[in-house]
Amino acid sequence: MKSVRGKNVLITGAAMGMGRLFAERAIAEEAARVVLWDLQEDRLNQTLAELDGPAAAHHVALSGFVVDVSDIEDVRVSAEAVRADIGHVDVLINNAGVVRGNSYFWESDSTRDTKLTVDVNTLAPMYVAREFLPGMIASSGDCRLLNLSSAAGFTPNPRMAVYAASKWAVIGWSDSVRLELKQADIAHVQVTTVCPYYVNTGMFSGAKSAPLLPILEPAHVVDEAWKGMLAGTAFVILPKTVILSEVLKGVVPIAVRDFIADNLIGVYHTMDEFTGRAETKA
Repeated sequence: MKSVRGKNVLITGAAMGMGRLFAERAIAEEAARVVLWDLQEDRLNQTLAELDGPAAAHHVALSGFVVDVSDIEDVRVSAEAVRADIGHVDVLINNAGVVRGNSYFWESDSTRDTKLTVDVNTLAPMYVAREFLPGMIASSGDCRLLNLSSAAGFTPNPRMAVYAASKWAVIGWSDSVRLELKQADIAHVQVTTVCPYYVNTGMFSGAKSAPLLPILEPAHVVDEAWKGMLAGTAFVILPKTVILSEVLKGVVPIAVRDFIADNLIGVYHTMDEFTGRAETKA
């Protein structure tokens, strides 16, 4: 796929941050329709108003839905409305997510931290993809599913146990769907899993960089994710040094890996001063 020109694009968590940047990219490439999903109605309406001009200039039909992606019934009803409005979705970007951290697991709140994180980060992309994948498969054109995971899906880290677990699950699910499509000989639908280190969107306020692991700028992550999605790349891992964790798992004892991560790289203390932003649900 060279671009999303003429495609129907749906983005979750689209009112701000990387979700909005994905929307801007789709508009610039003259997608046929761009649909924004977000839970925060005020911010969604503001984003729709600000993107209306560029969308009109590029002849893109722009619309938005207030959706709680962690609510399977809300996802089902909203997906029905989207299909009734635009037909099938060609490009689905599962971007919505939450971040909770800076406490040990046994100190965390079971509802606010554990259930919310798993509901939004893990189950929601499954709910949304399940609604739109059949239409993609039935389509004759190139389609893409882009799932936002995290470097935390590869690397265990103190003070973010549930977040790491939620992103590990996304990696396992997302790449398994990629393999299922391949096994079923469905070549026109391709899946990309994006795994960035901390991104400077406000959701990781207070989190620290580490040697070889800089805080990433959202525009850079979106640019790399977009290129990987169009190319049908299985994984986009940012920065590449994240792969070091996977290498260490295979070649050194766990105690040695922990020593390197804790004392040499310092990654095990990057969440010590995490605050996040007041509202981290996208």
